[in-house]
Amino acid sequence: MRLASLLCGSFAAALLLPAVAVAENDGPWMVRARAIGVLPDESATVVPIGGDTEIDDTLVPELDFTYFFAKHWAAELILATTPHDVSHTPTGLDLGSVWLLPPTLTMQYHIAPDSPSFRPYVGAGVNYTIFYNVDEPTGLSIDYENSFGFALQAGVDFPIGDGWMINVDVKKVFLSTDVTIAPLGVTADVDIDPWIVGLGVGYRY
Repeated sequence: MRLASLLCGSFAAALLLPAVAVAENDGPWMVRARAIGVLPDESATVVPIGGDTEIDDTLVPELDFTYFFAKHWAAELILATTPHDVSHTPTGLDLGSVWLLPPTLTMQYHIAPDSPSFRPYVGAGVNYTIFYNVDEPTGLSIDYENSFGFALQAGVDFPIGDGWMINVDVKKVFLSTDVTIAPLGVTADVDIDPWIVGLGVGYRY
């Protein structure tokens, strides 16, 4: 909750930036760096013990590259990796931690690309999530299955001059994985489905 409150406060501050007319670069490439909060909206079917999983929130850096192939249309490749602690509820069983690498490609529609102060966009795309660097509790062997998922995106750029901009971005990633826990004979179909909220800077060239 603290992480979500902090990010909401940062978004509100960005929305209060003054509207000023600025000279802009209009090249086809844009690169952004963001701080993102990864907020899992998890649920699970755990067999045979029942219950659910709990996955913690994280704050990590993100880098993305955008290419404009038309005035309103662009493709964005989003790169980040994030660690998460995992546990079983209601037993509290520690399931260790795992890193996620979910490269995501979205197709974006930029609603007002020539606005001097406020440039919103929406997007949709796909991702492929790789689970790696699993830190397992003593006595357990935990396997996560890599998987494809879908992503929705909305955001806004606030130009500040000479090709630079402040960016606010929100994504919903529909991400699932099959988990096997040995030697307990436990399997779980886990929907992670994180909200990813970010604040950063971008440069178009």
